[in-house]
Amino acid sequence: MKTYSAKASEIEKKWIVIDAEGVVVGRLAAFVANLLRGKHKPTFTPHLDDGDNVIIVNAAKVVFTGAKYDNKRYYRHTGHPGGIKETNPKKLLEGRFPERVLELAVQRMVPRGPLGRRQMSNLHIYGGAEHPHEAQQPMVIDFAAKNRKNVRTQ
Repeated sequence: MKTYSAKASEIEKKWIVIDAEGVVVGRLAAFVANLLRGKHKPTFTPHLDDGDNVIIVNAAKVVFTGAKYDNKRYYRHTGHPGGIKETNPKKLLEGRFPERVLELAVQRMVPRGPLGRRQMSNLHIYGGAEHPHEAQQPMVIDFAAKNRKNVRTQ
């Protein structure tokens, strides 16, 4: 029995919409990372961009569990000596680009390198409920209903 390996010409990409309102960030990021990589497909091939295109709406309304909303830290470096910068999810979600919280979470779950960057280009995140991808006829996935742990109730 031979192991199946897909060719680039055989790959079919679907468009998927996920509503992130009230959804836990880490659980959604793990689910989306698998969709972007294509690990949910029986034709998964590790060296090809086999995943689907994912659209996330209402990214500004995601939630964290525990005290992560206040205590979690994101670090980046400017490249200059002593240039480490720090921020937290509260500042990002209340700031100008709230979708960056979800983008950072998914980006850290996708492999680093050229393939991971290409897979991340298939992710489209919007802070509001509207998106400009209606022409692609995306399929809606109700991620919140998949598991009771996916939604934070307070």
